[in-house]
This record gives sequence, structure tokens and C-alpha cells, in this order.
Amino acid sequence: MICLITGSSRGLGRSIALTLGARGHKVAVHYKDDKTGAEEVASKINDHVIVRADVRSPEEVKASVEKVIEKWGRIDLLVNNAGITKESLLLKTSEEDFDEVIDTDLKGPFNFIRAAARYMMKQKGGHIINISSYAGLKGKEGLSAYSAAKAGLVGMTMSAAKELSRYNISVNAVLPGYMLTDMGGGSTGKGKEQALNESIIKEYSDPDSAAEFICYLAGTKGVTGQVFNLDSRIL
Repeated sequence: MICLITGSSRGLGRSIALTLGARGHKVAVHYKDDKTGAEEVASKINDHVIVRADVRSPEEVKASVEKVIEKWGRIDLLVNNAGITKESLLLKTSEEDFDEVIDTDLKGPFNFIRAAARYMMKQKGGHIINISSYAGLKGKEGLSAYSAAKAGLVGMTMSAAKELSRYNISVNAVLPGYMLTDMGGGSTGKGKEQALNESIIKEYSDPDSAAEFICYLAGTKGVTGQVFNLDSRIL
């Protein structure tokens, strides 16, 4: 399986890329700024390619997908994992910060789906997995832009699943849970404490465990248009 994982130089994306690589899959490691991290991840994967793109740029996204096609001739799995957050109360959130989160967390997956799906349609098969969030379904204080983007990503997952099913392309969303990665770990102490208190098992989610599930989902057949909640907070 030929896989492209966005934002795979660190965090959950890193775990997904390494888990897929350990299973013998070919992996395109994507990054925007952390070239060193991407190279470190790629060095642990036998068959790989490193691609750089600002997910907000359709041109850069298209070029990165084409690089994967040039190397392997197809793309079987796209995981839209790259994302950012800006923690601020809604009335204090600047327009610039709001736009940056929406453009990265929602338009970014849109750009990658459009670029990759064209090749998946030609090969009559593929799987797209969008990494959404609990915040996208329940909302979260101080994360209005992030919550809006992740909610939109769930809606886009449903629409894409309906449109692409005729080409044997599955589109699903995964809510991986609150993790102490760079994004989750950088949240305020209050945010981390609240997430832990809301957990019915009083644990944070584990990136490696989430990656295992995502790899399993990538190999399933006939499952599309679904939202899989790995979060230990009850929806």
C-alpha cells in the first residue's frame, strides 16, 4: 500500500507513518517546516519519499501528490493529519488566527483530497482518512476556530464519501482523542486537566494506539462515511 500522511514529521502523524512503515508499506512523509523531523521519520521507513507542502497552498499540495505518483505510480491511502490550533476565547480570536486555523485544518484536507482523489479515481480505489477531533462534535471553550474546522472536516468526510464511493474510494474520519503531543501538550494546564477529568478511564489517548487503529481502518473494505471515536470522553 502506498501511503501519504500529512504532518508526519511529529506527533500522531509520525506514529502513523512509522506504524505503516513497520508493516512494510511505502510511505510519503509530509512536512511544512520540520524538515529534520521528517528526515528522522523517513530514515526509519524502508521505502519512503519526503514531500514538503504548505497544506494551505493548492499548488504546493498538487506538487507533493505528483511527487508520490512519480515515484510509485499510484496512491492508495491519504491520511489528512496536519493541523494547528490557536487557543483563545472567541471574542479575543483575531481574524488572522481564525483564517489560519480554518485554512490549515479544513482547507488543507480539501486541497489534499482534491489532488489525491483524481489519481484514486483513475485507479478505481483508495482510502482517505481525515483526522478530526472531539472538539469538532462537542465544541471546546477557547478553541472556536479549531472546533469549527474539525466539525467542517466531519461534514466534508460525509460528502466526499458519497461522491467518491462510485470509484471504490472510502472516506472516513477518526477522532483520535486528547494526546500529549506538541499540540495537546502545549495546551493550557486547565485544558489538559479538563480533558483528563472528562475521560471515563482517566487517561489521555496514546498516539501509537491511535496509529494502530488507523492502520487497521486503512486496510478495511466496504467501510465509508463513518466517524470513529477513539476518545475516552463520551460523545
